[in-house]
Amino acid sequence: MKYLVSFMAMVVLNSLSIGASSEKEVTIKLIETSDVHGNYFPYNFIERKDGKGGLAHVHTFVEEQRKQYGDNVILVDNGDILQGQPIAYYYNYIDTVSKHVTADMMNFMGYDVANMGNHDVETGHAVYDRWVADCAFPVLGANIVRTDTGEPYLKPYQILERDGVRIAILGMITPAIPAWLPERLWSGLRFEDLESSARKWVQVIREKEHPDVLVGLFHAGLDGADLDGMVENGSQAAAVNVPGFDVVLIGHDHARLNKKMLNVAGDSVLVIDPANAALQPDAADSGKAGLADGKVVRKQISGQLTDVTAYPQSEVFLKAFQPAYQATLDFVSRKIGSINETITSKDTFFGPSAFIDLIHQLQLDLTGADVSFCAPLSMYAEIKKGDIYVSDMFNLYKFENMLYTMELTGKEIKNFLEMSYALWINQMKSPDDRLLLFSDDPENKYIFKNFSFNFDSAAGIIYTVDVTRPEGEKITIQSMADGSPFQPEKVYKVAVNSYRGNGGGNLLTKGAGIPKVDLAKRIIFATDKDLRFYLMKRIEEVKVLDPKPLNQWKMIPEEWTVPAARRDYDFLFNRNK
Repeated sequence: MKYLVSFMAMVVLNSLSIGASSEKEVTIKLIETSDVHGNYFPYNFIERKDGKGGLAHVHTFVEEQRKQYGDNVILVDNGDILQGQPIAYYYNYIDTVSKHVTADMMNFMGYDVANMGNHDVETGHAVYDRWVADCAFPVLGANIVRTDTGEPYLKPYQILERDGVRIAILGMITPAIPAWLPERLWSGLRFEDLESSARKWVQVIREKEHPDVLVGLFHAGLDGADLDGMVENGSQAAAVNVPGFDVVLIGHDHARLNKKMLNVAGDSVLVIDPANAALQPDAADSGKAGLADGKVVRKQISGQLTDVTAYPQSEVFLKAFQPAYQATLDFVSRKIGSINETITSKDTFFGPSAFIDLIHQLQLDLTGADVSFCAPLSMYAEIKKGDIYVSDMFNLYKFENMLYTMELTGKEIKNFLEMSYALWINQMKSPDDRLLLFSDDPENKYIFKNFSFNFDSAAGIIYTVDVTRPEGEKITIQSMADGSPFQPEKVYKVAVNSYRGNGGGNLLTKGAGIPKVDLAKRIIFATDKDLRFYLMKRIEEVKVLDPKPLNQWKMIPEEWTVPAARRDYDFLFNRNK
């Protein structure tokens, strides 16, 4: 199976055309990368082996297009480029003195415009402010607003002129940042609704700039996901409900799309999404503009997705950034300990597992908490028996979350778990039913009905999950792990990552029933560095890991759940063998 996350997307536009022979035809090529997630080289620093795609391939493709279209090639990035592969992490947090390698690469490739993504914000002010300063092109963010002045924190839009055609690019980000990230990462900022902000800025651009072509560069998915009153993915709503856009380039949701839509004015809008990881580009392929007397009189816009892996790596690019490649390789190759058994995230979906319980144990050790919550962040992560290297930490823990200790009552802990397992576990009506809650939508590329990074289990308590019961009745907490009574009204210290502690996944808000505004009051401790950093330090202290399932919970009735788990495991991981 070929995973979309392995591909990078770009958008190529060939602009407008006019019929009369006296008119001038101009072709413009717009290329978009999005959700690159540190995939700069065709090398996977996490698994320390060759990978697919990456900016080295994109550079070859872009240079080929420039040979054909010259300066009429416009190269843009749509966010989430600063997080993912360890090379991004290294220049975010380890080598903070050098020019940021991401900016250096983008300058080298001749990007014209970039946009801010949620995982770029996740790196914190020190990182993204440095990156923005190092970029030789504007980084946009019309709906990222300073709280002190009410003005945009970043440039809202960019005007480009190519061969007589005036192009406006409006950049915006999903406004759901506060639902995921602690405020200290975006202090002094607020994030406005995408559609309403688009309406405001389109009017400004139309009245002030008079563009021939208007492009929306939105780091937000197509539609859906209301988070605490904020629309996470509002790109389609903006494209359809705000007249004026010719093209809307989207990202964030890692889903390929190339579709024309009619807006409320009856005009056609090309909406295109390159997915992620710098492997399979999106391209708006045909955009032609016809000029008469210096004015655009006709536009023709179409799009295509381009597989950049069909293009060779750019040797010029690889040579220019060989020092950064080597520095990152040296970083991830550093030994930090050893492990006595191979552990895999595949086991985490079916009960207690050595993989997830290792994280639970480390979180409890680091915080001194009574209870730990943790979810699998990847389906296919694995740490092999033997030496542990820095690279393995990116398998063990995928994101740059902080570690929180929060105060929750026993009742809130139970309700949290009720929601988590309702998202995760099917309500079985017979022994032949599925154990896991799979999507019944054939278009759902995620397989599960809900996101698996919200499938939190707990450590520190002994409990059962009755798969025959509905939400609210699945969880029975028998005692604390040490055998002492579990008390619904008692306040416990709970270890969670910052995504969850900030309200991500709604397990604390809709599940535990804690108002969003009260979450910050429940935090009694927060790390100043990401959780992965502390996991590495803890492993260096322990030196040898001997991970075993804690076996503090189980799904019942076991005569149903054990065979069902075997069936679902085969469905998930063996169906293509």
